[in-house]
Amino acid sequence: MTTPALRWQQLLSHHDRIHRLARSRLRGAAEAEDCAQEALLRAAAFDALDESRIGPFLTSVTLRLCTDVHRREERARRVLRRVLPGNPTSPEEAVCARAEDAWMLRQVGRLTGLEREVMLARREGIGTREYAARNGISAKAVEGAYTRARARLRRWYDHSLAC
Repeated sequence: MTTPALRWQQLLSHHDRIHRLARSRLRGAAEAEDCAQEALLRAAAFDALDESRIGPFLTSVTLRLCTDVHRREERARRVLRRVLPGNPTSPEEAVCARAEDAWMLRQVGRLTGLEREVMLARREGIGTREYAARNGISAKAVEGAYTRARARLRRWYDHSLAC
């Protein structure tokens, strides 16, 4: 059985790595540090943790904590959209939003087959189950195409911002 001091020493040896991991996925350094610290605390509190699996455990927990941060941010954005629907705070934001929408629609045109059809149907307000019923295919197939299309669009969008 490892002593608490030795356990912390083992855990802290991973701090820089998991902090870099969180920093690469989050916007702020403070959020990244919070995720790294929370992952270390969870590992320290997990009595059944195999010492040979500390690294993978911390990686998994850190990635999940980063996902939780993104979910909270998205939830907050959705609430704001409900509270302030369609009201950009400035003319510049309105222009940027329209340009971004037009760019995204052009990217949807780059998609092929079912992915493009599903995205265009969603744009028209048709849900995945309704689309599946209309076209005689499974809802899972439509959901999969929608998920793949969103991931592809997100990669293209991130790549366009990086350039």
